[in-house]
Amino acid sequence: MRRLILLVIALFLAACSVETLREQSVAEWEASDSPVTVETFREVSQAIGDEARAQCLRTSKGQNCDFRILVDLNPKAPANAFQTLDDKKQPVIIFTRSMIQSAQNADELAFVMGHEAAHHVLSHIARQSENASASAAKFGDLARLRGGSDAEIEEAQKLGAKVGVQAYVQTFELEADQLGTIITYNAGYNPLVGAKYFDRIPDPADKFLSTHPPNAQRVQIVQETARKLGLTQ
Repeated sequence: MRRLILLVIALFLAACSVETLREQSVAEWEASDSPVTVETFREVSQAIGDEARAQCLRTSKGQNCDFRILVDLNPKAPANAFQTLDDKKQPVIIFTRSMIQSAQNADELAFVMGHEAAHHVLSHIARQSENASASAAKFGDLARLRGGSDAEIEEAQKLGAKVGVQAYVQTFELEADQLGTIITYNAGYNPLVGAKYFDRIPDPADKFLSTHPPNAQRVQIVQETARKLGLTQ
C-alpha cells in the first residue's frame, strides 16, 4: 500500500508532463535562442535557492535543505513547475522550458520558484503521505468490515488515499503561496508583480476536484502577505 500511496501523492504534487523528463542543471543549461532568459533564470535560481535554503534551515526538523533546480529539456512539455524529492530526499525543483519562456519577467520566475520551494520547506510531501496513509487505512478497514474481497479492499484503499490527498491539497497550495511570497520578497523580487502570472493562466475554480484554489483566492493571500511585509505595489 505504501507504493500505491506514493503514486497517488505524485499525481497531485508533482503534476509533471506525461512525456519523459530530460533534466539538466541550471548551470549547464544553454538555450542559444534566448540567452537573456537563461541568464535571468540562473540569477533567479541562485537568489531563490539561497533564500529557500535559509528558510528551510530555520524551520527544518532534519530535512535536506539543499535545493537542486533543474530544467526539463523536453520541448513538448507544457508550461509547468513542480517540487519533488530525489532518491536521497534532496529537494528538487523542475521547470519546463515552456514555463520559463512563459514568464514575462524575473519577478514571475521568482514567485513561481518561491512557491515550489515553499512546498518543501512546509514538508508538504511528507504531510500528504501521512494524510493519504491515514485515509487509505480507514477506507480499507471499512471495506474489510463489510466483508470485502482483497481486490475490493485494495480499491477502497486507493480511493481513500486519493480522498486523503484531495482534502488538503488546496490548503497546501495556499500555504505555499503565502511562504512563497515571503521567500520571493526576501530574495529581492516583487511577489506582487510575480503574482500577475495568475492573470494569464486558466482559473481552476470551475473544475471539479481541482488541485489548485481559484486564482482570485491565491492572489488575495499574496496581497495580504505582501502588505504584512510592507509591500503595496
